[in-house]
Formats: sequence, structure tokens, C-alpha cells
Amino acid sequence: MDRGSERDTAPGRGVGDTAAGRIPLAVVVVDRAGLVSHWSTGARRLFGVGREDAVGQPAADLLPVSGALPEDLQDGAVPDACETYDGPGPDLETSLGGHTGYATAGRARLCPPPQTPDGERLDVLWWAYPLIGPGPARLLVLAADATRLRERRGYDDETAERISPGFARHTELPASDELERRLPEILPNMGPGLSARIVAQVLELGYPILEFSQYERVPVTPDWGVPRRPGRTRAEEAVVPQQRAVTVVPAGAEQDLEYAAVRERLEFLNEVSSRIGSSLDLGETIREVTSAAVPRFADFAGTHLRAAVLAGEGFPDGPPDASTVMFRVWVEHNDEPGRWDDTVPVGEAFAFPEHTPFYKCMVTGEPVLVPRVTEELSERISGEFEKRDLRPLISGRSLLIVPLKARNVVLGFMVLMRRPDRPQFDDMDRTTGAELAARAGLVLDNARMYTYQENVADTLQDSMLPQVTPRMAGCDIATRYLPGTRLGRIGGDWFDTIKLPGSRTALVVGDVMGHGLNSAAMMGQLRTAVQTMAAMETPPAQLLRNLDDLARRLGDTYLATCLYAVYDPIRGDLTLANAGHIPPVLVRAEDGRSELLELPTGAPIGVGGVPFEVTRVKVAPGDRLVLCTDGLVEVRGSDIGEGLAALCESAAHPAASMDDACDTIIRALNTRGGRKDDVALLMARLNGIPDEHVAEWRLDADPREVARARRLVRERLLEWGLPQAVETAELLVSEVVTNAVRHAESDRIGLRVVRTDALLFEVTDDEPALPAMLSAGPHDESGRGLRVVSRLAREWGASASGHRKTVWFEQAVTSGH
Repeated sequence: MDRGSERDTAPGRGVGDTAAGRIPLAVVVVDRAGLVSHWSTGARRLFGVGREDAVGQPAADLLPVSGALPEDLQDGAVPDACETYDGPGPDLETSLGGHTGYATAGRARLCPPPQTPDGERLDVLWWAYPLIGPGPARLLVLAADATRLRERRGYDDETAERISPGFARHTELPASDELERRLPEILPNMGPGLSARIVAQVLELGYPILEFSQYERVPVTPDWGVPRRPGRTRAEEAVVPQQRAVTVVPAGAEQDLEYAAVRERLEFLNEVSSRIGSSLDLGETIREVTSAAVPRFADFAGTHLRAAVLAGEGFPDGPPDASTVMFRVWVEHNDEPGRWDDTVPVGEAFAFPEHTPFYKCMVTGEPVLVPRVTEELSERISGEFEKRDLRPLISGRSLLIVPLKARNVVLGFMVLMRRPDRPQFDDMDRTTGAELAARAGLVLDNARMYTYQENVADTLQDSMLPQVTPRMAGCDIATRYLPGTRLGRIGGDWFDTIKLPGSRTALVVGDVMGHGLNSAAMMGQLRTAVQTMAAMETPPAQLLRNLDDLARRLGDTYLATCLYAVYDPIRGDLTLANAGHIPPVLVRAEDGRSELLELPTGAPIGVGGVPFEVTRVKVAPGDRLVLCTDGLVEVRGSDIGEGLAALCESAAHPAASMDDACDTIIRALNTRGGRKDDVALLMARLNGIPDEHVAEWRLDADPREVARARRLVRERLLEWGLPQAVETAELLVSEVVTNAVRHAESDRIGLRVVRTDALLFEVTDDEPALPAMLSAGPHDESGRGLRVVSRLAREWGASASGHRKTVWFEQAVTSGH
């Protein structure tokens, strides 16, 4: 239409059999500096100035504005043909100068273009739409040639004079979806962002095409209603009432004021919508929502939320009642600082009494308007709250309480007040406040749901990560877990420490590729499988092979890396097997040197068909082993070798404790920009167990050896200075050795006692069948041994490896001093 089209005889929407048509429009966009930023082909044809000469020039020099005449015409010799402005309504200069925030319209007669000084003056109908929001564009100006209306459609001057230009918005016009499709045709050569913003705002105000018929029902007169479009809320309809039938009437001052008030409210709500919800953090969202109302809409705003919402729990159950606890979560006002702090402190929790407007809003879910808080009402409200006098704060003020709802459930409410020197809240304000609360409620609910999901994710992740004991037999452990920065925060990284027979400890770190609940669930299954196989003393290489088979049975969509290491503190060595994981770092206590252990990389878990190899490394007391997932050392855009080098360097840094050493590594590597993956870090200080704290004996499969075993244990415990542990140790050793002697198939029975922070007793024989706890009757001569062990030992267990089994139990160390 704007692209130079002369098709003004397009089918119209006249009444009856009357002819109807459209007039092409000139489209001009003016930026905040008052300069032309867009000049359409229609503008060139109407005003006689090309785009290259118009863009960047002051709009006031090109468009129909009023104001002082040029200096060369100030002598009074101004021909009639050069009247600058003549028409009803405000002049365009008011809009160009940014002095009005609502749309204007008018009619002007202009001097002919410079290229045709002898031509006739232009008779122009114009519309000016203020543009709000980001971007440099400030004003959309539409203009049409009134002469075409007169000449081509048969309107005489008298009829044309009675046409007061406005915003074409009529129930007979195309539906909004068709408007949205056709409006960009009026705005050629614009980017989609600017075009979409202008289209959206024009749809709020009017259809920028001059449609006319030969009757006087010319649908160009502004009515302050906006027809409901798909997606418009009922609150928005209430703010801007439905369109009534339109007729040709002058655009008077009263109508301008009405429209200005509506436009002001729409701009306020649009501004609020753009300001709130910038963060999914619940606390930040609460502050944004409360602050949005002050000072433009109210002088005081206080937001109250139900406890379940504030805690980030699930959706509140049922409607609120007199027992519902509300938290005052934020207060914003423009009174003197500190005036409200003591009386309505943030963070206070209480149930609102019945017979108060706050309770009424809370239980009905509808706004409550009190135009002016009288002395009587102030006294009654204040009397419901103990130990505080609200009267000086609320008396004489206008009060509006609006519910904060989401999915028809009241999450809380907002208290809004105006000082007596401002206009009281009215029905329009109640509707505007309700719309403000509706938008705020949705934003708060989004933040609540995000907080809830974050809590669920954290709880799930924490439940899947082990509670690692800081001290194992012969080693100290420290761990760290950092959730990823991706939305959802759930990952497949894990670490674990598993107690093994023989005072050994399994150290595990793994990473399921991917993120989200599925990866976390896969991680949980793999971790459980590792624990089970480790307790059965499955050798490291075989354990990874079994894990690979399990992963492929669970599905072919997941891969995982895993490093499995077994530390033997008595022998002083590590046995390691790797499935595609980054290598560990070993820090030598002797000289503080750190090194990446060279291990066969192996294939990730889930690939299948690849053998896993075992590597043994001798370690000395005080050496530290550092295992981590690749999220710590791998950063997008950087070589992983740089991260591994930084890991080695930071791991070697002296530290006062294991926790300090972990923190040093995290600080050194987590500051590298770009980390999004989660991180699992496990550090073990390999202290070893001194030879003098280990005692081993070989026993024969002879019942008389039971007494000898008791004597050997008693002597060693007394030598270690642990006389209080002797009696219980003798009883438990007697029961376990008796079982071994009874069931052993050879004379190879071993007894070992290890002293660490507890006493560990191990009895080994060549019968691979694991013992079972039996239910012995009162007359049975056997079957009570393991029950005694279970009752008196701190922990006990049994494991089988090859053709041998080991039964072990732990006893707390009690010193005789």
C-alpha cells in the first residue's frame, strides 16, 4: 500500500452498496533526536522529498508542523497558499518534540514542495503514534493526501472538513491476525525487530489505513477503546474498555484527556512488564515486583507471600484462610527513610486477622479498594495487630490491595497506598492494579517454580552423591562438588570411597556424558553397581568390564568415563584401571613434585568390546592422589592440556589441610572463564599403616587354635596399650576363628589385626562360601556366632575372592589411659 501503489479503488468495507476505498499512506519514523530515521516511498510521493534527502534531517523541516515562520516571510507577506497549519486537534510539533505520550492527529495545509514552488498547497491528514520501549525510534507518523479523498471519492470541502482524522479502528476492519500480516507492507525496508515493535503498538491504537465510504460513517475517528485481540487478558480489556460504534465527531479535548489516561496506564503496565522478571531468582523478582509500583502508581508498596512460595516449595495447597501464614517479603516507599521499618518490618511472618481488607483480598482473590482510610477504619485495622500502631501510617491514605495469583491460586498479595496529597485510587486504578498484580503473580510463580526445580535438582544431586567419611583406613579424604552453570544444574559427575577388606579403600570418580535427570539417573545406577562389585572384591579391570556390559544393557544412548583405584595402605600401593577418564595427579610427599599418572586410557563405559588394563603404582606415606572430572580442567576454547597443567601446579601447592588443598585447586581452576560443566573432585592423602600397627598369624584348622588366637590377640592389644578392648576382642575372635576351623578345607587360616582409628580383625580361610546368619533355637549348639559379632562389633562383613573368603569386623578403639 505504501510502496507507491495507486490502487485506491481496492475493495472496501462500505455500508450497503456504497463505494468504498483506501488512500495510500506516507510512513515516517522519527528518532529521539527529532531526526527522520525512516522515509517511505509514499512519503516521497506526498511531500516531494526523496529518501536520501530526508533520512537524518530534522522532521520538523519536512512534516506538517506549526510554529514560527521562516525569517524571509516574517514581514507579513505570507500568501494564503503557504499557511503553515490549519486544522482541528493538536499540532504535530507537540508530538515531534516529545511533549505528549499519547497519539495525536490533525489536518494541515502545507506549502508545495521546493521542487514545485508554483504548485498547489498540500492538504494533508496525519496521525502521530508515540513509540515506547527500547530502541531509538520515538514517533511513527502516518500521512495521507486529503485532496484524493475530495477528488477521487466525491467528498466536497464541507464534508472533508467534518472528517476529523484519527485512528482507523473498526469492528468491520480485518481481524488482528490479518492486520499483523498486512501491516509490515506499510513499513518497507525496516528490520524485523523495529517493524514488529511498531506493528504491535499500532495495533493497540488503530489501523493505519484511511478507509472511507460515501456515507459519513468514516471509521477514522478515535474511540478510546481497543477491541480484544487473541491473547489479551480480561484485565487489559477492563483497562481499555471494548470499542463502541464509531461515528464522525471532532477529536475534542475531553476525548484526548480520556485517551491520555488510558495510554498512561498502558504505558505503565508495559513498562512494568519490561522491568520485572529479568531474573529467575525469587528474591530479586520480589524486589522488582514491589519496586515497580513506586512512585509512579503508589507511594507505598508491600508484598506478602505464602510460606510455601517463599521457601521455594511446591505449589501452595488449597485457598488461604485465617490460619495461613504470610511473610512480608519486601517494602518500597517514597516516604522519609525508616518511617515504615519498625512498624512493618521485612521478614515478619503472621496470619492476617479476619474482618480486615487484607484478609478479604487474600481469601477472595479479588482486589479490595478503600478510596480513603478513615479514622474509624484505621483504628479497626490497627487494633487487629498487637503491639503496633498503624494509624499514623495509614490514616487518610488511599488503599488498594491486589492479589498475586497464578493458575487461580493466591500466592500472596500486594498492599498499595497513596498519600492524601495524591488522587485517590479509583475503579480504573483498581483495574490497573489488578493487571499489575496479575503480571507480577505470573513472574513470581515462574521464579517460584524455578526455585522449586532448583531445590529438587539439588536434593536429587545431593542424594546421589555419597557422604564420604573423611578418614578411611590409612588415608584421609576430602571432596568437592560444583554444580554446572547450565539451567537445571543436574549432571552425571560422581565420586565415591568404598571400604574394602584388608584395610583397603576403593577411590572412584566418574562422569556420565550429558546433563539432566536422565544423566543423573544413569549415574545413580552406575554408582550403585560399582559399590556392589567393589564390596565383592571384583578386580579393577573386571569391574570396569562388568560396568561396561551393564551400561550397554541399560541402553545405547549413554556413555560414561570412570577411574577406579584401590589403595592398600599396608602394602603401600595403588591399583588403577581407567575407562576413558582424565588421568589422576599424584603429589609426592618427599619433594612436593606432582605428576599425571600415565595410565592406559581405555574406552568409555558403554562403548563395548574394549579391554581394560590395570596399572600398579607404589606410593609413600603422605603422598596425595587427586581425581577429578573434566569439568574442572576443560574450558570451551582452551586446550585440555592447559587445564591438566594447571591442575598439577595447583595440586602441588602447600596447604595446611586437605580442605585447604581442595579449595586451592578450585580457586585456581574455577576462575578460568567458560566453565559450564559440573565438577567432582576427590583428594586422598595416602598415610599408610605402619608395620608395627599390623599383626598377622597363621593358624591350623584345629579347634585348639581358637584358644591360641585369643591369647595372641590379647597380648597384642596389651602391647598397644588397649586393655579395655581385650575382653570383647577375645570373644569375637573366638567366634569367627571357630567358624573358620569348622568349615576350612585346609590348614590355611589367617588372622590379622590392624590398628588405625579402630581395630580391624580379619579371618581368612579357603572355603569360598560366605557365612550366613542363622536363627538358632534354645537347644541348638551352634548358629549364634555371627549374631554375637553383629551385636558387639561396630561393623562386620564378609567377602570372597577366588577360592578364599574373609570375614572381618571392626571394634572401636578404647584407650586404657
